[in-house]
Amino acid sequence: MKKLLFLCCLIAFNFSLIAQQNYTVNNENLVLKTEIEGTIDLLWNTINGEYRYFLKEANNSITELKNEKDNTNKYLNQYQQTLKKLTGNDASKVKLTLYSLKKFINDYNASQDANYTFSDGKAVLKSRIGVFGGITNNRFITNPDNAIAPNFTGEFEVFGVKSMTKHAGFASVRHTLSTAKLDYTATQIALGYRYRFINKDCFNIYGQTKFVTYTFSQSKEMVPSELDPNTLIEIEASGTAFDAPFIFGLGADFKIGNGYVSAIYDSLFALLIDNKEHFPVDFSIGYKFNL
Repeated sequence: MKKLLFLCCLIAFNFSLIAQQNYTVNNENLVLKTEIEGTIDLLWNTINGEYRYFLKEANNSITELKNEKDNTNKYLNQYQQTLKKLTGNDASKVKLTLYSLKKFINDYNASQDANYTFSDGKAVLKSRIGVFGGITNNRFITNPDNAIAPNFTGEFEVFGVKSMTKHAGFASVRHTLSTAKLDYTATQIALGYRYRFINKDCFNIYGQTKFVTYTFSQSKEMVPSELDPNTLIEIEASGTAFDAPFIFGLGADFKIGNGYVSAIYDSLFALLIDNKEHFPVDFSIGYKFNL
């Protein structure tokens, strides 16, 4: 275990060396990170608690972007003048932040080199639509014979890219059919969240929770008559319920074609509604199409 920990630390240290280099700027020795490489490189680091930014030109000259104050405590914005001098572009709206500087330098580099590509770093959302079929034993209602019923689900999933790829939200509509053993049907609309704890290009495995549900249900049940206990009468019931049940499940997606084959083990347990005595049986399989 100690050897493994030492190896991980060594690898992390080597990566940190690759990501930053030593520079001498105005007789000051600095360790700087390279944020952008192009016609002009953008270098930066936090030094003594202060964010400092530098531009490196093709001739390897390095210029610091400064924003000092005058004797009235007003910022001078010298960095905007430096940016304009080096690029010829108006920099009056550029902020002395990593995001704003990246956008300005990326735009300039792209204007100088047709082969220069970059990402603006903004969060982007993508979506999928899925259809599923499966079986359930309706574990959150009374089901004396543990009857298994078919169900069908339509789903819309929204997920992030870049740093947010492990997170997804979804909305689903699920309809459960009645059976000979259990005359119960239900249509449930749910909002939920997924976290992909294994997230590869070709497959992912996630945990999910439905945190809001709206359910419309109908049922029929044979019960003894109050007048004659030996006579059974049919009782029909219907109703709606709006809940925040926090129903937990597991799922996996496998990339095939322009989408994913998905398998979900839904309704393992709920935090805020009654979990009946039967072991949960709730499996679905389907396909998610990328939009």
